[in-house]
Amino acid sequence: MRLKGICKIVAAGMAAVIMMAAPSAIQAQGGATVLTAADAQKLLPASVFYRGQSATTQLRNSGGVKFADGFYVLATLVDTSGYSTGLAAKYQAYFIAELPINVGGKSLPAGVYGAGFVGDKFVLTDVGAHDVLTVAAGDDAAQKHPMPLQVVADQSGGFRLYVQRKYVTFNR
Repeated sequence: MRLKGICKIVAAGMAAVIMMAAPSAIQAQGGATVLTAADAQKLLPASVFYRGQSATTQLRNSGGVKFADGFYVLATLVDTSGYSTGLAAKYQAYFIAELPINVGGKSLPAGVYGAGFVGDKFVLTDVGAHDVLTVAAGDDAAQKHPMPLQVVADQSGGFRLYVQRKYVTFNR
């Protein structure tokens, strides 16, 4: 019961921050805006709760999308130094979806997730570190200067979340 209260407080605080921000990023297909790290870090918290601990976010390594109707998908890398090796392997980023989306062709409900690239898979977990969704990840060897984390518009009309050269596609 106590965890539900913490989650409600965190969600309410994040919603307030998101409503105050006005991103000025790149326009993408369908009226969506791809957010730069500077835009996304205005929306994201400095630390997040995951599996019984607080982790510092790497706001300089963040990105996202603001859809035409005002809903967001955001991601930021996190400092997982306090987590076990097995948990840190799956928990590389904090992933927020304010609306249901498709990730790698599978449905994902709105929510807050831990995210990571493990081998050739992209794994999303709930805040208790339980697996929620696993999909195949791509590897973009053509990227000459990969970023730690970035979101870009995809040729198919969706988006790609990259961590270095590994990526996963998502769309509404």
